[in-house]
Amino acid sequence: MDRLNPYQKAEHVDLEDLVARHSDLVRRIAFHIHPRVGSNIQIEDLMQAGVLGLIDAAKRFRSDQGASFETFSAIRIRGAMLDEVRRHGWGPRSAHRKARELNHAIRNVESRLGRAARDIEVANELGIDIDEYHQWVHVAASYQVFDLDELEADNSLHRKNGDEPVVDDEPLEQLIDETFRKKLADVISTLPEREALVLSLYYGDELNLREIGEVLEVSESRVSQIHSKAILRVKARLCDWKD
Repeated sequence: MDRLNPYQKAEHVDLEDLVARHSDLVRRIAFHIHPRVGSNIQIEDLMQAGVLGLIDAAKRFRSDQGASFETFSAIRIRGAMLDEVRRHGWGPRSAHRKARELNHAIRNVESRLGRAARDIEVANELGIDIDEYHQWVHVAASYQVFDLDELEADNSLHRKNGDEPVVDDEPLEQLIDETFRKKLADVISTLPEREALVLSLYYGDELNLREIGEVLEVSESRVSQIHSKAILRVKARLCDWKD
């Protein structure tokens, strides 16, 4: 029999107590995601979805899976919020197309030059002027909500027993996961300094875009642009791994 977590020892989970004790986690994740979707979805909708993800986590969690409840629930909360974003049909096809084309252009330029691609070089690769390039990046910044969370989830979580995600303890899967994380860290370490710093503050310190803007003394929209370019560059450099 699986060892149960404290939330499952009782026949019924005290939902009010569960939500009260983890409301800060739900709120923090919602405010972390919301700047990536802007006005397309309300923060309250994200938080409501997050609460449902938290309740789902309490029902599914097993303490012998190698992760703490906080870690497991954060994955479920974030996943529920991203599902809510998808449910709203967020992100037109043209935005995703431009993100893909930017990704390929960055990859081509950096492969050819052996260094980080400059904005004007990517624009030339796409056959557009620098102003249109910045418009493309703005669109990508507005619609790239799944960024590194999705990249890591694809490599660190595996589906078993229906749709229940668990941390896989197979030696080969652990090796693949560790290798991916090392590759991701290596890629981030080669980014231009400001892009690497924004990713570190956003994913490592879990600051939102406004807070990062205060640290860097730039506008939130500028941070969003830097973040988007960093994600495009990371995805371009990880194309071989993902393929």
